[in-house]
Amino acid sequence: MNNTSDKISAVIICRDEEDNIADCLNSVKWVDSIIVVDSGSKDNTVELARAFTERVYFNQWQGFAKQRTFALGLVETEWVLVLDADERCSKELTLEIQNAVKSSKPCDGYKIPRKSFFLNKWIKHSGWYPNYQLRFFRKNSAFVNNRLVHEGYVVNGNTGFFTSDILHYTVQSLSDFSDKINNYSTLEAIEKYGRKKVGAIDILLRPPLGFLKEYIIKLGFRDGIYGIMVAYFDAITKALTYMKIKELQDKQ
Repeated sequence: MNNTSDKISAVIICRDEEDNIADCLNSVKWVDSIIVVDSGSKDNTVELARAFTERVYFNQWQGFAKQRTFALGLVETEWVLVLDADERCSKELTLEIQNAVKSSKPCDGYKIPRKSFFLNKWIKHSGWYPNYQLRFFRKNSAFVNNRLVHEGYVVNGNTGFFTSDILHYTVQSLSDFSDKINNYSTLEAIEKYGRKKVGAIDILLRPPLGFLKEYIIKLGFRDGIYGIMVAYFDAITKALTYMKIKELQDKQ
């Protein structure tokens, strides 16, 4: 890639990701610049990242949206590819990205299907796939929305779709997943608090209804026992979220 308009940066924010960061960065070693923003890892994440790039930065954690905005501000290239540490850019996606930036009229941003793995099992249903994510875009056309949960990028311009996947190894052990559920439900509760009053009916009915939605309506049963586990954890997350909202309400 010799033209300035073809230059691509890969951006990753992380903390304590020594089990993931090397595989993540290895999948994007073909880009022109790799930018890693760490928020205070206590493991070997930073050292492992420096084996791939000199552009490793520290920024105090202030939430996902602010961290992503900080990282985006470090980009000096025309194009940006965003990954999380537990994600990989597939070889097929690499080729699709390279072809897109060389095309005569590329879009300003591209949504990419994300193939998520639960305990190394690809979850095809329950709303987990294709789960398109806006992760490749022109730097000057994008900004980060300011949500605590489901934060993401917004592009001012035309958006296209890729067919190749980001590989997402979201749950590699159940102990890790329990931590994710706790953190996610806390952020979700903070975001919804003030917009929604929670009562006994919410805590009683929303979790089982969430299970049925994931497992039956979204065809989670087609993923076998893993579909049961995904739906069950969704119900647990909903239960924790509504109980935490209730806790916040009672502290008023």
